Amino acid sequence: MSLFGLGSKNQKTFRPKKNAPSGNKGVQLKKHIDATLGSGNLRDAVRLPPGEDLNEWLAVNTVDFFNQVNILHGTLMEFCTPTTCPTMSAGPKFEYRWADGVQIKKPIEVSAPKYVEYLMDWIETQLDDESIFPQKIGTPFPQNFREVVKTIFKRLFRVYAHIYHTHFQKIVSLKEEAHLNTCFKHFTLFTWEFKLIDKAELAPLIDLIESIVSVC
Repeated sequence: MSLFGLGSKNQKTFRPKKNAPSGNKGVQLKKHIDATLGSGNLRDAVRLPPGEDLNEWLAVNTVDFFNQVNILHGTLMEFCTPTTCPTMSAGPKFEYRWADGVQIKKPIEVSAPKYVEYLMDWIETQLDDESIFPQKIGTPFPQNFREVVKTIFKRLFRVYAHIYHTHFQKIVSLKEEAHLNTCFKHFTLFTWEFKLIDKAELAPLIDLIESIVSVC
């Protein structure tokens, strides 16, 4: 069974897949994403479609990338445990602590799986908040919407950084690196296109990222 297949024995650990925002062209934009991804050109797939609203495009893609990372890490849960990964790190130089500014205001050190659990809970709360991700047609996005999106993508990147630095050899041994690389390439091109992650945050994977954006 494919490590990244939905039929994995770890399926019970997956969160329910989030759907695209329905009231703000979300369904149509999701169809556009699927169609352009099917063409094989990831650079075209991330570009804002002509005539579409930037915030609408950011919103539907945020849901899409949340689902991708959710599945990727969910299938690694038997390898990413509090014992194997007592801290949320990306190599020896980078360690991430968790704070959401609400329930946990002071950054705390947690295991990698606990960090991802906190992160997915936090993102899901943002996605379900209609004052941030409006569902009804005509409802405006908040003024700080882009900043919320940037924080979501910055934290999702940390999951990729942890996977590459800590679990990549396991993924290679299971012959699933092509799928991971494609997901990360799509993520990288999107965040690069809309300048969603500050370059300093990308340091753990900067060589890989620069090779992606220079080739495409």
